[in-house]
Amino acid sequence: MTVRVIQWATGAIGKTTLRAVLDAPDLELAGLFVYGDRKAGRDAGDIARRPLTGVIATRDRAEILATDADLVIHAPRLQDPYETHDADICALLRSGKNVITTAGHSFPRAQGPERERMFLDACAEGGSTLYGVGISPGVVGERLVLALTGVCLDLEHVSIDEVLDASRVPDPNFVFDVMGMGSAPGAIDLDGGGLPVMYGKLYGETLAFMAERMELPVDRIEADHRAELATRDLTVPAGTIKEGTVAATEWRWHLVSGGERRITLSIIWTMDPEMPRYAGRDHWTVTVKGKPGMTMTLNLIEPDEPGSRTTAGQFITSGPVIRAIPAVLAAPPGIFEPPVFAPYTFGGTR
Repeated sequence: MTVRVIQWATGAIGKTTLRAVLDAPDLELAGLFVYGDRKAGRDAGDIARRPLTGVIATRDRAEILATDADLVIHAPRLQDPYETHDADICALLRSGKNVITTAGHSFPRAQGPERERMFLDACAEGGSTLYGVGISPGVVGERLVLALTGVCLDLEHVSIDEVLDASRVPDPNFVFDVMGMGSAPGAIDLDGGGLPVMYGKLYGETLAFMAERMELPVDRIEADHRAELATRDLTVPAGTIKEGTVAATEWRWHLVSGGERRITLSIIWTMDPEMPRYAGRDHWTVTVKGKPGMTMTLNLIEPDEPGSRTTAGQFITSGPVIRAIPAVLAAPPGIFEPPVFAPYTFGGTR
């Protein structure tokens, strides 16, 4: 059966998923939503560097809502505040379309029952399913790390370090506004500012999902953030990061249970991979303290195809979206939560 798919947004990730839809024999592009005037009115194939499709990009939300489709791949840019995309997601769900989004929303229960109920009600009204996924949040903590804990007889602490070179990100809005790069020293409020609140909600969903699956009561989440300044002017695709302004951010959270730190999640992005603090580090490092203790590393390999403009980061974020389509379509209405087999549980073996 051919699945009719709407692509929502065509940034770096959206273009990658759009190409995947156009290249898949069992997927049919039914509609295309874009945010900018520059793309509106263009054929989807033109935007994706593929043959013309006859599907024309639109900025008209009502047109998209009225389009007959099984699924929407919702891939807009993350925005501050985190709730920016809630209304669009709920409208799509109420229109009867399943939604897979890369803009967080992987575990709305993390922000409390009222937020979860908002999405559940939209799903019930439309008979639809919501799934938020990418590589992180979505796969590293929720699938890989939880599976890894399942080999432990005893577990004290799990840490996840993500260290990614963000210098190739082309979007100035994302780099300077959403990531905070190029900000003056002290301009980012690392305690209660918009960015730590937004990222705390986004990655707090990973921590909450892991804790729930591990039967780990949560006392609190302790934040431990820092920013690193550029030691030289950096010219990157998004623009220029001046010496002395923010060139790297470290967003770090510790989940405390029973008075002990049990899970630490560090999200580190740098615009200068040659900084001594980050040079040569693995993209992901998972450290398990327990019986047995373990370290697992994961590294991305950039594509070696001549002329390819798609990065490994775009592929690894888009892949889980495409792979999830059959499971989301088969799921009952509601918020889809990926199954986890036999993780370590603090509540015992039941």
